[in-house]
Amino acid sequence: MSSLNPHHPQTALITGASSGIGYELTKLLARDRYNLVLVARSADKLQQMADAFTDKFGITVKTIVKDLSDPNSPQEIFAELQQETMTVDVLVNNAGFATYGFFEQTDLMKELSMMQVNMVALTHLTKLFIPQMIQNKQGKILNIASTAAFQPGPMMAVYYATKAYVLSFSEALANEVKESGVTVTALCPGPTESGFQKRANMEQSKLVKGRQIMDAKTVAKIGYRSMVEGKPVVIPGVRNKLLALSVRFLPRTMVIQVVRSMQE
Repeated sequence: MSSLNPHHPQTALITGASSGIGYELTKLLARDRYNLVLVARSADKLQQMADAFTDKFGITVKTIVKDLSDPNSPQEIFAELQQETMTVDVLVNNAGFATYGFFEQTDLMKELSMMQVNMVALTHLTKLFIPQMIQNKQGKILNIASTAAFQPGPMMAVYYATKAYVLSFSEALANEVKESGVTVTALCPGPTESGFQKRANMEQSKLVKGRQIMDAKTVAKIGYRSMVEGKPVVIPGVRNKLLALSVRFLPRTMVIQVVRSMQE
């Protein structure tokens, strides 16, 4: 595990880097010659990525194998980078997962882990890395939220709530740092082709079954461009934008019922 090239001015840290949107964002950062800190649970996949990106783009890549459901992980990641005197210029909080089903029947420990990964680890990592960004008067944070952030979601009640937190937190933080040279962007994709649905055990949900949904590469490109431009919120896809915005004008009870019918 090698240190990043000290002569390269920009370093990006990506959580959940080994698959889906996180993997596609990592490829875009590598293409633009960012040195990388890749965080995920899969050591083999991370090492494969590190070898490939080093060979193809001439960058240096550090891999950190961590499970962000462990409350100690964010501090351990930060401490490891501090020990190597490495500065993070771009933070991509991508790691996240969902559970599917009625709340009374879903697994409590999975939901507590989900809250830890989707909200707490994201907040903790941001808290640790943003002071240096503000001090340097530059930095970018990309938090992966969801169109789920815009309304409650029966049958995925906790997941929808975690993404509402991510969106609210990101928008507030973007406002706080707007004069500092640091930007915060919330990427709010709709259903996306990735391993997300399989892990959530929701492959039979009408939300994804039989529908043409966006692929992770397209979502990542839109999110990456928006992060570079410093946009506070981005919703990829016209249909997703319309759905997210329409909830503002419909009765809340109707919105919730529509979401439930889509989830079933």
